[in-house]
Amino acid sequence: MNAIARAIDALNEGFGRLIAPLLAVITLIVVYDIAMRFFIGRPSDWAFDVTKMLFGAHFMLMAAYGLRHHAHVEVDVLKRLLSRRKQAALEILGYLIFFVPFIWMLLTYGWSFFERSFSRSETTYGIVALPVYPVKAVIVVTAVLILLQAIAIVIRAIQELRKEEAA
Repeated sequence: MNAIARAIDALNEGFGRLIAPLLAVITLIVVYDIAMRFFIGRPSDWAFDVTKMLFGAHFMLMAAYGLRHHAHVEVDVLKRLLSRRKQAALEILGYLIFFVPFIWMLLTYGWSFFERSFSRSETTYGIVALPVYPVKAVIVVTAVLILLQAIAIVIRAIQELRKEEAA
């Protein structure tokens, strides 16, 4: 089971490191658009839509990487007072009660959101009609990556419970 958790960690670590530089691309596009406004007097027709979609994709795709590195907000004021065994049990319960229903909804509604957009060949409303469905597909990819990372966390919590039982 530890090999599965390590593989999931490696996947999300690699994916996070691959996606992180997207911020530089977004920055370059924004700088380009500002330069167009300054020198030509009018922004580009596509830059705003592209940066909005890229930033949304970046934000979503980095969520599993953030979960892997404990970057998300946790309410651990009381949790720190508990033993490691009780912390592990609380973590398992928290993921089962709160996380699994949330991810199930994100997968279910995210998939239908993407599917509807794809079937209609949805595009942006600007002069340059950019396809929207690839960004909506990011919702599903994100849900899968977050679910995998949650599985790794639960595996480690179960191992912690087993370690405490053996001792």
